Amino acid sequence: MANNITSKITADSDDVVFLMVPFPAQSHLNQLLRLSQLIRSRGFPVHYAASVIHCRQVKLRHDTLLNTSGIIFHELQTPSFTSPPSSFSEKFPDHLWPSFEASWTSHEPVAALLRELSSSTRTRRLVVIHDSLMSCVVQDVASLPNAESYSFNCSSAFFTYCLMSHLSGKPFPAQVDPDAIPTADNCFPPNLDKILGIVIEFNHIRHGKLFSTCRAMDGPYLDMLAETETIEKKKKQWAVAPLFPVITTANEDDKTDHPTLEWLDKHPPKSVIYVSFGSTTTMSREQINELALGLEESKQRFLWVLRDADRGDIFDAETTILQLPEGFEERVKGVGKVTRDWAPQLGILRHPSVGGFMSHCGWNSCLESLTMGVPLATWPMQSDQPYNAILMTHILKVGVQVMGWGERHQLVTSSVIKKSIENLMASSEGHEVRTRAEELGKAIKQSVEDDHIWELNSFLAYAAR
Repeated sequence: MANNITSKITADSDDVVFLMVPFPAQSHLNQLLRLSQLIRSRGFPVHYAASVIHCRQVKLRHDTLLNTSGIIFHELQTPSFTSPPSSFSEKFPDHLWPSFEASWTSHEPVAALLRELSSSTRTRRLVVIHDSLMSCVVQDVASLPNAESYSFNCSSAFFTYCLMSHLSGKPFPAQVDPDAIPTADNCFPPNLDKILGIVIEFNHIRHGKLFSTCRAMDGPYLDMLAETETIEKKKKQWAVAPLFPVITTANEDDKTDHPTLEWLDKHPPKSVIYVSFGSTTTMSREQINELALGLEESKQRFLWVLRDADRGDIFDAETTILQLPEGFEERVKGVGKVTRDWAPQLGILRHPSVGGFMSHCGWNSCLESLTMGVPLATWPMQSDQPYNAILMTHILKVGVQVMGWGERHQLVTSSVIKKSIENLMASSEGHEVRTRAEELGKAIKQSVEDDHIWELNSFLAYAAR
C-alpha cells in the first residue's frame, strides 16, 4: 500500500506552482499548512501567504511531525488591528473580527504576489488554493491566463449542506428535536451576511472546490452538494482529508516529546478522556468549576487542556490564567492532569491511553479524533460546531452528547458532565460508540493508504495536467 505521505502522484518538474492563502484563525491556518506540506512532499513548489503575525503563529504551532522545509512563506503587510481578549458572554469569537477584517485588506499584496509567481518563465500553471473566506483577496487570479483557483472549505460537507438548505428554506436533513436544530441565526453573529457576501461575490473565479473531509464521514452530503445548483455541477470538487499523518513509526513518535504524552504513558489503554475546547472558546469561571467537579466526580482518568481563547494577535498580550477550584489539582493528582500550554492534540489523540475526547466539535478536532478511532463527548459552542455535533451523535453515532444545542444558554452542570463522561468511558453505550468510531477510523485510514480512493491524488493529477 502507498505510504500516507508519499504518493505516486509526484511532480515531474517544478512548472506547476501552488500558492496557499489561508484565513487567519488557528484551525484554518493549520489545515492549509498541512495541505502545503503534502503537496510539497510530492515535489511541487509551494508558497504560503499570510500576515506577518499569522505566518509566525502557524509556524510556532504546527504539528511536530509536519515538515515545513521547502515551503516558501510570504509575510503580507496588513493594517494593524486591535486584539481584545475574548468574552465568555459571547460564544462566537467576535474579539477576532478585527484580525479578520485586516486580512481582507490584503488584496493588493496578494495580487502582486500572484503576478510575480505567474509571470516566472518556469511557471506553466499557478494553482491558487484559498480558504473559502478569502476569495475576495485572490480575485485577481481570474485575470491571469496561466492561473487557476480552488476554494478550500475547512468545514464538514454536512454543515455546508445544512447551511445552504437553511438559507434556501429547505428542512433540516436530520431527525433532531426542533429546539435543538442549529440555524444561521442561532450559531452565527448578526454580521454573517457580511461574511457570506465576501464569500459569494467572488465564487465565480474558482475552478473547483476542495473539502477538508472524506467520503467515509461525509459522502452523502458531498454528493448532495454536487447536485445542489446547476452552476455548481460545472465545478469539480474533491474531498482531500485527512491532511495529517495517520500512521507513525516509533522513531517519529520519539519526536513528539511533551509532558502530556509522558503523562499518558503511565495509564492503561483507552482509559483517559481528553478534554479540550479549541482555540476560540472561553468559559466562565462558574462553568469551569462545574466542569472540574464533573471530571472529579466521574472517577475517570482525564487530560484537560485549559486555555483562554486566542486573541487576534496571540503575541500581543500575556495569556489569562483560568482559575480552578481550590485544591482541585491536588485532589485529582495521578488520575487527572491539567495543562495550560499549547498541547500536541494529534499526538494525544493518537496515544493508546486515550479512549474519548470531550470536544467543542470544531471540524479539525472531529477529523483528528475519528481518524484515530477516538469517540467524542460533544459540547458545541458556535458556528459549524452544533452541526458537527449532530453529525457525530445522530448520524455517524460515534459520540455521546454533553450538551444539546437546545440547552446552549444554560449552565452545564457537574452532574450532566459526570453522566456524559461515564456514558462514554464506562457504559455499554460508550462501548458501542467506541466500536463504531474505531471502525470509522479504519475506513478513513484505508482511504489514505489506497491511491485510487484518496481524492487528494485525483486533485493533484488534475491540477498538474
